[in-house]
Amino acid sequence: MISFENDYSEGAHPNLLKKLVDTNMTQESGYGLDSFSLKAVEKIKATLGLAAKSSSVRFLQGGTQTNQIIIDSMLQSYEGVIAADTGHINVHEAGAIEFTGHKVLTLLSREGKLHSEDVSRYIDTFHNDSNFEHMVFPGMVYISWPTEYGTLYSKQELIDLRKVCIQNKIPLFIDGARLGYGLMSEKCDLTIEDIAELSDVFYIGGTKIGALCGEAVVFTKNNEPDHFTTVVKQHGALMAKGRLIGIQFLELFTDNLYFEISKHAINMAHKLKQGFQEKNYKLYMDSPTNQQFFILENKKIDELSKKVKFARWEKYDDNHSVVRFVTNWASTRENIEYLLSVI
Repeated sequence: MISFENDYSEGAHPNLLKKLVDTNMTQESGYGLDSFSLKAVEKIKATLGLAAKSSSVRFLQGGTQTNQIIIDSMLQSYEGVIAADTGHINVHEAGAIEFTGHKVLTLLSREGKLHSEDVSRYIDTFHNDSNFEHMVFPGMVYISWPTEYGTLYSKQELIDLRKVCIQNKIPLFIDGARLGYGLMSEKCDLTIEDIAELSDVFYIGGTKIGALCGEAVVFTKNNEPDHFTTVVKQHGALMAKGRLIGIQFLELFTDNLYFEISKHAINMAHKLKQGFQEKNYKLYMDSPTNQQFFILENKKIDELSKKVKFARWEKYDDNHSVVRFVTNWASTRENIEYLLSVI
């Protein structure tokens, strides 16, 4: 059955698989100290340009693990992390952040986004409370870019959030699991250099963008936590064969591959959205990236789910639900056309 359920249904881009096979018998050091990982770090830094001067790059396996380790390693024991109520760490990570002892402090989102004035008001309210010493301190701001609804923060919105973080001396963390899909959207007014400049830490998603697994964490302000390797190992996340991720990112950042395959996913999403709209389906939220949300009758959803895979996202009313269709680096025009023929 054809799937639009998520952006990691397929394995990996063929170039990455070939590179893994070609280098399979090469002997290398472990734990990310292999020559492939070191070259991948340099490739990523070259892409970041001037922003790379104060940056360090580390590789981890997956998104939840990455979010958990970054947040746990950068917060004090009494601090929590501010996130949108729809944020990934709040909704879809099984309490992984709370499992480390850090509370997710949620704020009402608009189009999946936090707004700087809400964050500022929350922090001010906290510090003006005479009992704040008995409360969870806001120690970080977390956002997804793109958001869980495929929407994008503009450059000005990030600048405004960054200002609030600087004023309150807390880091801004950008979850970039779908970073490439955001950067290649026509609605994007940011570069990857801007992302690095406006955040304290972010990661470049690989799992959803062509890799078998892997995320590249970038600490942008000479702020990598002390003994980060030890912290990663304490979380059970230090790969002996770190080369497996390094090789993949080395290939993704060779000849612009990461951005080319991200652009392909955006093109496929546009074709999908246009087809739905031409058939008079209603958008739930106007996403400019690879996640597309529509309002469908529940009967139609049951009928359609027998032919293609997709996600039933949330209830809309008693007779309708919000559904999500996702394109990715491997989506084909043929599959899009089949989907449009059966809706």
